[in-house]
Amino acid sequence: MLQTLKVSVSDLAMGMFVSGLDRPWLGTPFYTQGFLLESDDDLRQVRELCNFVYIDTRKSRYITPKIARQGQVGRNRIPLDAIFTGRNLTPYRDANDWKDEHPRAKAALDKLVVDISDIYDQAAVRGKIDAVRIKKVASPLIDSISRNPDACLWLGRLKQHDEYSYHHSISTTIWAIALGRQLGMQRHDLRSLAVGGMLMDVGKLLVDPELLRAERTLTPEEMREVRHHVAHGVHLVKKSGIQNQDVLDMVGFHHERWDGSGYPRGLSGDNIPPFARLAAIVDAYDAMTSERPYAPAKAPADALRELYQERDQLFQSELVEAFIQAIGIYPAGTLVELTSGEVGIVVADSRTRRLLPKIILVLDPRKREYDTPKLVDLQEASGRSRGEPVAIASNLPPGTHGIHLGNYQLNL
Repeated sequence: MLQTLKVSVSDLAMGMFVSGLDRPWLGTPFYTQGFLLESDDDLRQVRELCNFVYIDTRKSRYITPKIARQGQVGRNRIPLDAIFTGRNLTPYRDANDWKDEHPRAKAALDKLVVDISDIYDQAAVRGKIDAVRIKKVASPLIDSISRNPDACLWLGRLKQHDEYSYHHSISTTIWAIALGRQLGMQRHDLRSLAVGGMLMDVGKLLVDPELLRAERTLTPEEMREVRHHVAHGVHLVKKSGIQNQDVLDMVGFHHERWDGSGYPRGLSGDNIPPFARLAAIVDAYDAMTSERPYAPAKAPADALRELYQERDQLFQSELVEAFIQAIGIYPAGTLVELTSGEVGIVVADSRTRRLLPKIILVLDPRKREYDTPKLVDLQEASGRSRGEPVAIASNLPPGTHGIHLGNYQLNL
């Protein structure tokens, strides 16, 4: 029998050891290292919060015959260094406070916005990418995220561009570097992630823009044309002299899916190059949290929940979990309502207490706008509401109460 089994909560029994959930641990009352089901109350809590869980057969005291027959379901966890064989993964530590990093991150991102637009515009005209320039513009962003990712993650949510492809390339670059940092990748690998993030959708320059902006369901022929942006992108990248295989993998395979349901080749599991698996996650996350012609933006926390529910179906479980650790349970830009009734915007994560980030308070308990938005660290906010600690009660859909992120800049 496999060590880890995926089990519906209706099939759980006392004596089973729960090693994984269908949602992030940090939003639940359970121990993150797993727990043994020892009472009816344990079973009730799990069934109320989850649809399925993962059972560790080694630590379980009892496994029902039905579950034993499902031994082929699930898989053992793969160590990160086994996913990225031959790469030195070393944990990062914050070198700067997020406030101190803010001006450097802003300068790096302002330059990236200008340069990526120019690089794309020139590529559309010349049919080639300025490879030297795109590597150069990535360096300040890599430096900033390496020191402390919070500032860039916040500023990345504020940056908007009239063209979705440009905005998408900027955002995926930020998410990709942040994920690489979380994994402990060395600088040369972070550079590959940055360049791959910027160029994943460059092939859309050669796709009919009317199809990209279409609000209707595309015909099968039109969908094939849109999907051909992958081949267009690989061609443009190679034509420009970029031979980095990790970058080519990100451009060529970021629409492949863990279960083989993706395109262009229907690769599955370990047959998908590791950097392409990372690219698939950041590409999907940014798409879900962005306004597109055919779909409204999801709240960042809801997008993470969807990614988490697709673990080992569309995306590799270990990498989804690393991404959530990289950007937080409530990512920067998440609109939240507090237990006090106030409404705020998450601006920075807490590495130690992920449910208590730093936020900008914008509405009071009666949902009236504060004259001056207040910057609050929820770890230090106890006693602000009738003597009770203040915490996040729920995340809200983008645009709730007419709140738009771009209206709230930080004056640090």
